[in-house]
Amino acid sequence: MKRDPRIDAYIAKAAPFAQPILEKVRERVHAAAPEAEETMKWSAPGFTVGGKILLMMAAFKQHAALNFWRGQEIGDGSPKAGAMGQFGKLTSVADLPGDRELDVLIREAAALAKTAPAPRKVKHEPKPPAELHPEFARALNANPKAKATLDGFPPSAQREYLDWITEAKQDKTREKRIADAVEWLSEGKRRMWKYEKC
Repeated sequence: MKRDPRIDAYIAKAAPFAQPILEKVRERVHAAAPEAEETMKWSAPGFTVGGKILLMMAAFKQHAALNFWRGQEIGDGSPKAGAMGQFGKLTSVADLPGDRELDVLIREAAALAKTAPAPRKVKHEPKPPAELHPEFARALNANPKAKATLDGFPPSAQREYLDWITEAKQDKTREKRIADAVEWLSEGKRRMWKYEKC
C-alpha cells in the first residue's frame, strides 16, 4: 500500500498520545487489507477499497477515534457506529482491540466495501430550452450590448432571465422586467446580481 504523505503530516501534528494509536491502525490496515488505499476525507485520514470507504480515524485534543464505515455490519452484528467511532474515545493503544481481532474486522470491512453498490446517479430529464419572449427579443435587438452579454452567459444564467420574463403574468410586469433586464445586461450583470457576493 502506498503511503499518503498527508496522513504522515496528520499523524505528526497529532497529540503525542494519539500518534501511536493512529500508527497502529494504519499498520493493521496495511497488514490485513493490502489492497486498501490511503486518503484524506473531511480533513481526517481514511482508507478506501475500490473507491469505497473502509474506515476513518481521527485525533482530537483528548482522544482519538476509529470508525469503520459500515461498522454496524461487521463483527458480532451489534450496533457499533457512534459519534466517537466503534471503540469509543481512544486514549492509548491499549484501548484498541488486539491485532488479531482488529485484522478480522478490517478484512470483514474490506469485503463489505468491495460488495457495496456504486452510488446511484439520478438522471433528470433535461429541461426544455428556455423561450425568448418576442418583446424581450425586440428589446435585445435594439440594444446589441445587452444581447451580447446575454449570449455570452452560460445556459443557466440565460435561463434565469428568460424564465423571469416569460413567467410574468401581466403585460405591465413583463414590460418592467424587460426594461430592468436590458439595463442590467447592458451593465454585464446576471439576473441575480443583487445577491452575488462582492
